[in-house]
Amino acid sequence: MVPIKIRLWKSVFVWLSGAESRVFDPLAPIQSNRALRLDTNLVRNEMQKIGYARVSTASQNLDRQIAALRAAGCDQIFREKASGKETRGRPKLERAIDALGTGDVLIVAEWDRATPSMLDGIEIIERIHSRGSFVKVLDKPHLDLTTPLGRGLIALLSAMAEDERQRIVKRARDGLDAAKARGARFGRKPKLTPYQQSEAKQRLDAGESARAIGRSYGVHHATIARLR
Repeated sequence: MVPIKIRLWKSVFVWLSGAESRVFDPLAPIQSNRALRLDTNLVRNEMQKIGYARVSTASQNLDRQIAALRAAGCDQIFREKASGKETRGRPKLERAIDALGTGDVLIVAEWDRATPSMLDGIEIIERIHSRGSFVKVLDKPHLDLTTPLGRGLIALLSAMAEDERQRIVKRARDGLDAAKARGARFGRKPKLTPYQQSEAKQRLDAGESARAIGRSYGVHHATIARLR
């Protein structure tokens, strides 16, 4: 197949394919241009580098990270001064990820500034990878997912994250089981004592309405109705 090139000259696209050429004029009627569809990925041949820098307090300085990102050739840099305990607390990181297109790279100056934990970091990597984009961490050379070796780490990191999630779930379940064995009770505290519940049941059986019983105990009638 003969390679196709696109040239822009005075707001007119020239479509070159071997000896054949066609002109695409953006100002011409739409009907005459239906046969020619331009993909922005054809026009933008180079990947975009998007930088991200963060510090946790307003008194801290971003200069060192910004300098490193500029040296890495970032086209756009998102700066953040906020706590990083959760993604909702990092709106600029969300904007940086949203700005990534296929083949683009998110360049992070310092990994521990972008993510507070291994699980959170792996989730960020997986999100970016699912967009067809890459991650490059300047202070962690092994986290350069633009290289074949770095991309091979994704499967390993995902497996580690899944193992850690299962361990967290297991620890939580074991803790609940141990608490139940000690007689602990979970959920909201009952609004009626066992004696009041027994008394309310007797009044229901005697034909008294749930609303009247509820008023006497100061609870909603649905609480009494559930005793049936």
